Amino acid sequence: MSLQILIVRTSSLGDLVHMLPAISDIARHVEGARIDWLAEESFAEIPGWHPAVREVIPVAHRRWRRAWWSGPVRAERAALRARLKAVRYDIVLDMQALLKSAWLVRQARGVKHGLDWKSAREPLASLFYDVKHKVEFWQPAVTRQRQLAASVFGYRPAGAPDFGLQAFARGAGAETGPYAVIMPSASRDDKLWPEDDWRAVFDQLQAAGLQLRLLAGNPAETERARALLGGRADAVVLPRMDLTGIARELAGARVMVGLDSGLTHLSAGLGRPTVGIYKASTPVRTPLVGSAYTASLGDRGAPPSRDAVQRAVEQALGYRPGG
Repeated sequence: MSLQILIVRTSSLGDLVHMLPAISDIARHVEGARIDWLAEESFAEIPGWHPAVREVIPVAHRRWRRAWWSGPVRAERAALRARLKAVRYDIVLDMQALLKSAWLVRQARGVKHGLDWKSAREPLASLFYDVKHKVEFWQPAVTRQRQLAASVFGYRPAGAPDFGLQAFARGAGAETGPYAVIMPSASRDDKLWPEDDWRAVFDQLQAAGLQLRLLAGNPAETERARALLGGRADAVVLPRMDLTGIARELAGARVMVGLDSGLTHLSAGLGRPTVGIYKASTPVRTPLVGSAYTASLGDRGAPPSRDAVQRAVEQALGYRPGG
């Protein structure tokens, strides 16, 4: 007998990555689970990577809010509402606990589950659920999501997190030489790390025989990445890619070093040795989690030193699976 499940977690990139182990747990413990996932259109590739997800339902809230009452947007919202009403779910699970996600939950048919008043990031969201669950707030996001899913479906989460991304590992990097992926840019200037410190890390990685591949998501980030490289040999700024293309690049990397971003968390989830630099955020609730070596360095208002990052890079370079 199948159990129809709708997961609601729309954004952002890193948060969707943190969700994946909970999906693996559900698939492992809930016999006949048929999982659909409602996600923001710009991140809809991520749920589709997990083999246990049957259908990804895109929502365009970020785009819609710029013209909420326009004719085309009203038509798209109506189409989404009709799509959600067309299926009777056994469980509708809001794993975001925001008013915007609760709004989507209320449009679906089925018993609605979510966090209780004290556990939700936006407590008012809990008023829209039929069944409310308590999960301690100050825990790593991966742990918190696994505990919420376990509370809903009645099992005990156990073992290391499984992100369900093994397909990316097959043949990754087989046709290229060893390389490191670097994420030196961010959406906010207060997240940036000093340029001279980045160049010292570049020297360290190249001394280890690695090509440098820098990620950039827009023209400004591309310009910054090129300036950081300064024309050095055996280093490139990667062209803009979709998330699947980036995941393939990360899956083949010998090591990844990046600012606290969704892509850095994706690298860790892919099982790559990953060093994360935190400067405007804290790793208390969102540390890097993965099956390989990870280091979550720094904190809000307290960036890590160059020496701390280089020591972590040295450990990442020395990592061997099973070692």
